Amino acid sequence: MIKFTLTGLRHAATAVAIAAITATSVAAQDVRIGAMREGSSWYVFAATLEQIIEPILGANSVEVIARGGGVANPMVVQGGKAEIALSNVASAVWAKEGADVYNGMQAPDIRALVGGLNNVYVGVMARKAFTDEMGTTDLAAIMSSGKPVRVLMKPVGSSAVPVAQMIFEGLGTSAEQIKANGGDIIQVDTGQISDQMRNGNADIYIDTMIKGHPTITEVALTTDSVFLNIPDAAMTVLEKNGLTPGAYGPEWYQGQSEKTTGANLGTVLIANANLDEETAYKITKAIIENAEELKASHGAWSRFDPKKAMLPENTGIELHPGAARYYKEAGLM
Repeated sequence: MIKFTLTGLRHAATAVAIAAITATSVAAQDVRIGAMREGSSWYVFAATLEQIIEPILGANSVEVIARGGGVANPMVVQGGKAEIALSNVASAVWAKEGADVYNGMQAPDIRALVGGLNNVYVGVMARKAFTDEMGTTDLAAIMSSGKPVRVLMKPVGSSAVPVAQMIFEGLGTSAEQIKANGGDIIQVDTGQISDQMRNGNADIYIDTMIKGHPTITEVALTTDSVFLNIPDAAMTVLEKNGLTPGAYGPEWYQGQSEKTTGANLGTVLIANANLDEETAYKITKAIIENAEELKASHGAWSRFDPKKAMLPENTGIELHPGAARYYKEAGLM
């Protein structure tokens, strides 16, 4: 079982998961797709998927849920408030195994439909004025300096939050220590992030670095920024918790002149084990056979390889029987 230290986050993560389950209670639909807020790449994918599968499943049979996130969505599916949802590969594994971030909650009934949808790197960026003042862009040196560091991230519910805590752990610090040094952990909604960086209210920003990510793009365009590599010591902790090392860029964002080391969470479409086999089969078939349409919907999905959608490293959890049936019939397994 995956274990890691998330001081101060476990109860909050549980509350977010429960809130997401409650918030997504709606009139019954044949298939509800757990995504994220409107404008996110996950919402765009879910909306495109809705257009593809609704003609197959029937009129008014599909609904996109514009809330949730990488941590919350596995519990939304487990709770039966969405039949399918986008999840990070790592958080699907955490939920299935009942990792510490879920504070005793577990999602034994989630299954994979399609994996390898896109790479989702958690990365770190900073105001250039801050790194100039610190005299280094080495994140390990910055976090061990004992100087005040104000770290910006999204609220609990985003997969970037527990990953940030893992990074701190790997670098020998914690949210409590950062605050004791005179710094802060600032958690705000997506719409406030660019203002926080632009106005100099935060020094370092940790988030998911998806190509075309609107918030990262806005921060890079409006704040003189640098992108920081995740140090090896932190990456060791991240690997133990199901993430894989990788690099994003170069030139995904303004100011990023070379590849930057990040930790890949991966993306997988999950379903409740109770979803009937035929529906799971049809959804999987629709995605694989309409991969080009999905890839064209958003830059984040452009490198999806349907021939690798069923690989264990791309799903993290076992396949739904309906998905497995499609892959076998298609000659992909």
